[in-house]
Amino acid sequence: MSAPHLSVLLNEVVSAIAPAPGRHVVDGTFGAGGYARAFLAAGARVTAFDRDPSAARYAEELGPDFRLVIAPFSTMAEVLGEAVTDGVALDLGVSSMQLDEAERGFSFLREGPLDMRMSGAGPTAADLVNTEPPAELARIFWIYGEERQSRRIASAIVRRRETTPFTRTTDLAEVIERALGGRRGARVHPATRAFQALRIAVNDELAELEAGLVAAERVLRPGGRLAVVTFQSLEDRIVKAFLAERSGRTPGGSRHAPEAPRGADPSFSLLSVRSTPPTEAEIAANPRARSARLRAAKRTAAPLWRVAA
Repeated sequence: MSAPHLSVLLNEVVSAIAPAPGRHVVDGTFGAGGYARAFLAAGARVTAFDRDPSAARYAEELGPDFRLVIAPFSTMAEVLGEAVTDGVALDLGVSSMQLDEAERGFSFLREGPLDMRMSGAGPTAADLVNTEPPAELARIFWIYGEERQSRRIASAIVRRRETTPFTRTTDLAEVIERALGGRRGARVHPATRAFQALRIAVNDELAELEAGLVAAERVLRPGGRLAVVTFQSLEDRIVKAFLAERSGRTPGGSRHAPEAPRGADPSFSLLSVRSTPPTEAEIAANPRARSARLRAAKRTAAPLWRVAA
């Protein structure tokens, strides 16, 4: 039986966004609509984005102040325009519903097709593991999963696919487990990092996040709030670096948001220097919240920063 969906850090996100009557909020990762419902309950109008078409089933009967756009959140500026909203909330990673639906292929704990596509379009995880050369597979596992045994896993996958292609989640998980010498009492399944890496690669999640942060800067009015909930270190580092850069705390840059031109004014002010973790009570009620971190900032009146084409 599927676990009930619980929106992580819900109270903290609502506090950071500060929804109210007369305000408009973007829920960039609609999922089952937990954040959107809270924003609507506070009197705000909500435009939600989700690249997963199945999210539409959770959008029924949300009322005239709600709109769902089936598209990646990185498109929010193209859809809405610039300086048009008072808040943007992003809840990253895979949703509880996607993990619990075996046919989506996100979890190694459930037998299902090796898919992992959030939108249902493009190459699947099976396509990657069955066709990519060993060096590319190792790179995916190392970069996106921070898996130290990336080459060993890639070699095991390539040897196995020469005789039998991968099609099922549990099959791949078993090959990875054997390649790493079994569980040996480990609390975390040996396939955890590799499955995370494949999901990120299939959905191009990190590039989507970087583009989405730039889009959020564009759609927010001066005084508008940005709240981002991350679930792993790769995501959190990107959000932390973006907000530090845009708030004038570092001269850094990235391939999507290069170093600011001399004299650029901060486009955000941090609501908190440190990230906000879930409470022990929330972790007890929802163990999936354990790794979550919230970072939030307020849009200043400064012009948009220059972004690479």
